[in-house]
Amino acid sequence: MKTKNSILIVDDEKIVRESLFHWFEDEGYEIDTAEDAEKALQKFEKGKFDLILLDMKMPGMSGLELLPKLKQIDSDCFVILITAFASVPSAIQALKDGAYDYVTKPVDPDELSHLVENALEQKNLKSENEELKSKIDELIMPDNLVGESMQMKKIFDLITTVAPTDTTVIIRGESGTGKELIARFLHSHSYRRSAPFVKLNCAALPASLLESELMGYEKGAFTGAYEMKRGLVELAESGTLFLDEIDDMESGVQRKLLQLLQDGHYFRIGGYEELQSQARVISATSVEMEDAVEARKFRKDLFYRIDVISLHLLPLRERKDDIPQICEYLLRKVAAKFDKSAPRLTPATLHLLTQWIWPGNMRELENWLARVIVLGSEEVPRQELVFQMALDSKVDSEKLRTGSLKEVSRQAASAETRNVILRVLQANNGNRRKTAEELNMSYRWLLYKLREAEGRPRRRSHKGLPPRQTPN
Repeated sequence: MKTKNSILIVDDEKIVRESLFHWFEDEGYEIDTAEDAEKALQKFEKGKFDLILLDMKMPGMSGLELLPKLKQIDSDCFVILITAFASVPSAIQALKDGAYDYVTKPVDPDELSHLVENALEQKNLKSENEELKSKIDELIMPDNLVGESMQMKKIFDLITTVAPTDTTVIIRGESGTGKELIARFLHSHSYRRSAPFVKLNCAALPASLLESELMGYEKGAFTGAYEMKRGLVELAESGTLFLDEIDDMESGVQRKLLQLLQDGHYFRIGGYEELQSQARVISATSVEMEDAVEARKFRKDLFYRIDVISLHLLPLRERKDDIPQICEYLLRKVAAKFDKSAPRLTPATLHLLTQWIWPGNMRELENWLARVIVLGSEEVPRQELVFQMALDSKVDSEKLRTGSLKEVSRQAASAETRNVILRVLQANNGNRRKTAEELNMSYRWLLYKLREAEGRPRRRSHKGLPPRQTPN
């Protein structure tokens, strides 16, 4: 049974329509018919079809005249023309106008079935490739490059310039800034994109295993080497070899990597055959490599080899103006992962996010937004973040020692709420009602918080209590 693709049969001869209808319905397709071009156009405008079987000669508008109108509605539609032998020159012209192919009357059902099958296979493959490309483009879009700041534009310009080249690149940045994403972006935007992208975390393996994992080994090279193993350098072929946390690479392996970068040659452990690699090497580090070189923990000559182009990724705390745009992008990305709609964060929450230092950078922010989406509310993640901010060094350490964590969190939340209100109020040129609407709180509660911020005496209700309504 074939995939339920849809076919529209357009022919003014009833016997042709019915015979083709039953033939392709038995083949497993969804079929609809139209007796002339006008009815076909109406049906095509209401819903798309995967394929159109179109008679060339019909009363009124001909198939040749209908073809460009169909293409105008859907440029990707596949059309197979059915024509009399005398109309073959016109059919050839139709091919130039975008038709997929043509068959001549009398129609051979087996020949037409084969042609339809090929056309739909090509159409489905094209659709799958376009969908895959869009997904890949989304996946390889570096999260940490989202933003409008001048610094990020400069970094993005540099990355797009470097990507098509063969030069070695070292990506620097704190944990969570997206160094691997940048490496994948460089690979996918180079001519090497069809070759493998191979990653090795140099800090994840002990020195004794790092060399064998990178270079491979021959059978019998050491105890336990029962068969030959290809290393990651070999597996990368003409693609990209990404060495993460390269500063943790043991000195002996550094020496062999240097030789690889100098002339492209290397040996498997225990091997005598010189191998050659055409892989591009991209490395990453979260430390100051110059300090590691000065401390003689990393070879100076190797450092100069990998440091042809340096990409410095900024931590999130130095890109606070970009946080709203980053959140918008990450919310769409995470929501799609969980098959949910992306929520819109309130101005108060966005302001709160710009106040945190984000030690985990993009990874921490993405996880926070994932909790918002999974829980369907900002409330709990906001409370967690306010509590974390309360434990930060900005909070008086003496209060932490003497007060309860609950009280410290409450005070921090209250201070943050006041900051948000004052900032939104300033943005609204002092319009308090508009500020209350944007912050989703009552006008009375806004006035109460403003008096509190100004240190003015609280107005009491007839029961001697502050207003009962709390912000949402």
